[in-house]
Amino acid sequence: MTVSIDHSDLIADARRTARRLLGVGSDRWRHTVGVARRAGELATSLPVDPDPLVAAAWLHDIGYAEALAVTGFHPLDGARYLAERGWPTRIVGLVAQHSGARYVAAARGLADALSRYPGEAGLTSDLLTYADQTVGPIGQPLTVRERNAEMLCRHGPDSDNARVNGERLAFLEAVAVRVEACLDAAASPQVHGSGRLTLSG
Repeated sequence: MTVSIDHSDLIADARRTARRLLGVGSDRWRHTVGVARRAGELATSLPVDPDPLVAAAWLHDIGYAEALAVTGFHPLDGARYLAERGWPTRIVGLVAQHSGARYVAAARGLADALSRYPGEAGLTSDLLTYADQTVGPIGQPLTVRERNAEMLCRHGPDSDNARVNGERLAFLEAVAVRVEACLDAAASPQVHGSGRLTLSG
């Protein structure tokens, strides 16, 4: 049964939800704080609505909470929890599909279940994935390649993550290329014919 809840302050509600489910002081909480902070920084540099991006960043890993474990696949368990509590469909989809979740879902036989929470293509989705993939497990900055190596070490060479890593890593690197191109364009001043200094992009 879906419960309708008024989430008029998405970011504050998302932070409180993540804090309650993940527990302050845990490594997962430190990672989440880092991802939310990174998402907020990105939102100040690029033309996106910060509310859904930063809210989804706070919520992206709540499916790791033991109380939410149904399938054991955190994007799906987190999305299911949010949907049942009336969170906006857009937030649910961003959480469900973050960081190429569909590749691992397919390897685990959960593609159909995950598809009930469709995501979106575009800058907001890319920024959430980029924030997640450039912040390490205790909140430290990492490159996408470093984060991928850490993930493979943590999950192991025989994991579902490892089985789909070639395809998923190509997706993650393509996201990084797109986001970094947007950041470069936003930071590069262009002088137009009028002589005014403007920002490209």
